[in-house]
Amino acid sequence: MKIGGFQKFSLLDYPGELAAIIFTQGCNFRCSYCQNPELVDAAKSDSLYPEDQILDFLKRRIGKLNAVVIGGGEPTLQEDLEDFLYKLKAMNYLIKVDTNGSIPESIENLVNKDLVDYWAMDLKAPESLYPLVTRADIPFSSILKSMEIIRESSKSYEFRTTFFDKLLHLEDLEKIQNLLRPGDKFYLQECQYSKTLDNLSNPATRDNTAYINMQNHPVFQSLIEWGTKNQVKIEIRTL
Repeated sequence: MKIGGFQKFSLLDYPGELAAIIFTQGCNFRCSYCQNPELVDAAKSDSLYPEDQILDFLKRRIGKLNAVVIGGGEPTLQEDLEDFLYKLKAMNYLIKVDTNGSIPESIENLVNKDLVDYWAMDLKAPESLYPLVTRADIPFSSILKSMEIIRESSKSYEFRTTFFDKLLHLEDLEKIQNLLRPGDKFYLQECQYSKTLDNLSNPATRDNTAYINMQNHPVFQSLIEWGTKNQVKIEIRTL
């Protein structure tokens, strides 16, 4: 498997568990605000991690780490992802996969083989803006199908949207809201500009009148209230 990054432990990426994070190399989206440009574009990566080296580390950490998160890049592009997850399962690790949802067939295969314990799927934008935000020709029906497969997997899951304020507007939140169903968990994330695929500058800093305080803004509060009424758990993640 093409591994472009590795974090030995995290308390934040797998809810309630101490986890290691594996970042796969390669992505079929080109979101300009992507925080891992070296994982999207192989030309920006210095080298890959040997798979055996990662597995040896995880073997030594059995009993100290509880989970492994597979992110990216886009993990479902990896042809040997299934085999790699079997190796992790043999070590009794909980597994979380972060995905953009573009390959529902891969997600369904992993669900059927019971290889993932927690799913985190990005909702990049409303349907009309998906090609613009992702700069990819992915049918929106694939995104919807992936959402349904994950919902029906009987595993824990979350959907999440990064509020990229150069392309997304407040009125787009209602369109994203319409994709959610009772029982969903949804995180709305503040966009980070410290390192991005297109080297973006932050258009709205905290000292700027254009800055949107997501925690206190009435539109975001209205979204949370809607979630409470409709049995959708919605939280804001800020920097």
